[in-house]
Amino acid sequence: MNGSNPKSTASIAGHPLHPMIIPFPVAFLVTAFVTDLAFWATGSDGWAVASMRLLGAGVVMALVAAVFGFTDFFGDQRVRGLSDAWQHMIGNLIAVVLALVNWYLRYRSGAAAGVFPVGIWISLATVLLLLFNGWKGWEMVYRDHVGVSDSRA
Repeated sequence: MNGSNPKSTASIAGHPLHPMIIPFPVAFLVTAFVTDLAFWATGSDGWAVASMRLLGAGVVMALVAAVFGFTDFFGDQRVRGLSDAWQHMIGNLIAVVLALVNWYLRYRSGAAAGVFPVGIWISLATVLLLLFNGWKGWEMVYRDHVGVSDSRA
């Protein structure tokens, strides 16, 4: 790769921004699934409201992470040449659309009405997709060294 690793073009002082932001939407969307399960177990509307809010926060933060991810993707041709990068990007776009649809169903019909059964299944699918997407993202870092500094300065 021309003696250097593919660069993260969205960075501050050499620190890639995308990996710093992605824990937020992942945490929000996984916790939304957990609060869906808590609603299913208890029937308490508070869990349903928490799920809806977590979904909304997850979508917003995923869009922020996507800005930095797209910047990295389009900023270095070598990144665009990686199959893992394409799978990571497309998988994350699908996950965000699923989370947005899940949020909208709850918003439209009421937080509690939107949880069971469709909302829980969408949340589960989103979490499973996030696992795959995370695997592909780490493949790019560990195998292809995307965004990894070439020097130890």
